[in-house]
Amino acid sequence: MSDYRIETKCVQGGYTPGNGEPRQIPIVQSTTFKYDTGEDMGKLFDLEASGYFYTRLQNPTNDYVAAKIAALEGGTAAMLTSSGQAANFFAMFNLASCGDHMVASSSIYGGTFNLISVTMAKMGIETTFVSPDCTDEELNAAFRPNTRLVFGETIANPALTVLDIEQFARAAHAHGVPLIIDNTFATPVNCRPFEWGADIVTHSTTKYMDGHGVGVGGAIVDSGKFDWMAYADKFPGLCTPDDSYHGITYAEKFGNAGAFITKCTAQLMRDFGSIQSPQNAFYLNLGLESLHVRMARHCENGQAVAEYLRQHPKVASVSYCGLPGDKYHERAKKYLPNGSCGVVSFELKGGREAASVFMNSLRLAAIETHVADARTCCLNPASTTHRQMSEEQLKAAGIPAGLVRMSCGLESADDLIADIAQALEKV
Repeated sequence: MSDYRIETKCVQGGYTPGNGEPRQIPIVQSTTFKYDTGEDMGKLFDLEASGYFYTRLQNPTNDYVAAKIAALEGGTAAMLTSSGQAANFFAMFNLASCGDHMVASSSIYGGTFNLISVTMAKMGIETTFVSPDCTDEELNAAFRPNTRLVFGETIANPALTVLDIEQFARAAHAHGVPLIIDNTFATPVNCRPFEWGADIVTHSTTKYMDGHGVGVGGAIVDSGKFDWMAYADKFPGLCTPDDSYHGITYAEKFGNAGAFITKCTAQLMRDFGSIQSPQNAFYLNLGLESLHVRMARHCENGQAVAEYLRQHPKVASVSYCGLPGDKYHERAKKYLPNGSCGVVSFELKGGREAASVFMNSLRLAAIETHVADARTCCLNPASTTHRQMSEEQLKAAGIPAGLVRMSCGLESADDLIADIAQALEKV
């Protein structure tokens, strides 16, 4: 599949049926798997053989879909998780532990910000947040001797800042650590962070990859390019023997291409159990098969809505990198030449109260905590997904209290604009 274009990989990547086998990815709805001898199963527990023994660790359905996502991103290995939050936690916790430090963009999804700044802080992992628009000097100043990774989002949710991936990758590598990029909003259809220097990519597959609000899930993809043994002192979990698997050293046994995902699966999934169900993985694959078609329409509708909102007198500002003059327009031309996503963020004159009246007046667009769906939806992040953040944190993340995040679906752009127009009349 490596020689095929991304459209073909969306449809046929990850699974090739043999003679007389199911054309569609089969749902292996089984918790466990039978073996003829204890020795055969023992080899699996020792990571001496590949196969399946318990769905909490791996399942064929999940692995087929993970392989497709790895092909789409251009990675060497991937795994599915129960949610995007689980994917981000696993990706970071696979590298950082108590006493370690991380660097992260301040403009990220509120749930991820809370995960990093509160929950992981309680685990003894400190984080320095930097502006996505920081200078090289400011970015490099955030690193410490115990820094283990850098984290950011291709397109931040909901501020829609576009990260300078090359800048953050350059700094990460200069300090001997990998860059993890959450690529949920762009998807590999519109941006492949590995091509710009990222080392690990995560996704909330609940969003565009699924695309229909059917199944919650996440994914982690490894580029296979980071040389763990070159920085063995920073990553003892990957570069020293794991006593729980008879002294296996992941980076030595599985190499750069497989060490990260193998450890993440064999150790973290084993202990935390945040597995995606085979049924949800099946639904996810159905969404992936049309991802390349849907993303084009999402971007088309997002562009039309953003252009309409920009000229409306009741709108204070619009954030959408596809708009000429947008703060991130030039950066988007580099990283997102084919379009960004269907999400438009805008601030109404009148702040939070005006945002409430506007959203309550919508007829076609629904108020939901969801985003990146076939159906248009919206919310006020400061009152919902980011309400755990202080006013200062909201400001640092580029999220004014009156900001509305609208996720443009696959409906007619004319109908969406008409709905927005009548709702604005009520403000």
